[in-house]
Amino acid sequence: MKLYIGSDHAGFEMKRELITFLSESGFDVVDCGPNVYDPEDDYPDYVSVVAKNISEDVSKDIESFGIVIGKSGQGEAMVANRFPNVRCTVFYGGSKHVLTLSREHNNANMLSLGANFLTNVEARQAIELWLNTKFSGDARHVRRIRKIENIKI
Repeated sequence: MKLYIGSDHAGFEMKRELITFLSESGFDVVDCGPNVYDPEDDYPDYVSVVAKNISEDVSKDIESFGIVIGKSGQGEAMVANRFPNVRCTVFYGGSKHVLTLSREHNNANMLSLGANFLTNVEARQAIELWLNTKFSGDARHVRRIRKIENIKI
């Protein structure tokens, strides 16, 4: 399975560790940047690359997932959710039940992590749980996702 990953400066070191972990776990990992640490970089530049890839894959019926890492994960998710077909959820600690709900109910295909609130171990555990949780496919959840997709602004 293809997994796109990106970060800004706040998530740079965590991203590097996660790429190793995910590659060793058998995922086809695509690093969407940055390639070097820059304390002045801007998260929209890298999150948009991940989200664009997810959006395009979904439109071609290719299953893929995205992970983005920033200071809190909030702004990153806001950028990602501007793209068609992207359903990005945020995790920065607390109950891991939100991770399973985001997959079971919302079929989230992107995960935004808050690096300032998670250890590398917690991030790995969150990703494993999130990726191993399947969408329920229940009619009510499918209906709600379609309604989200059909919102025109």
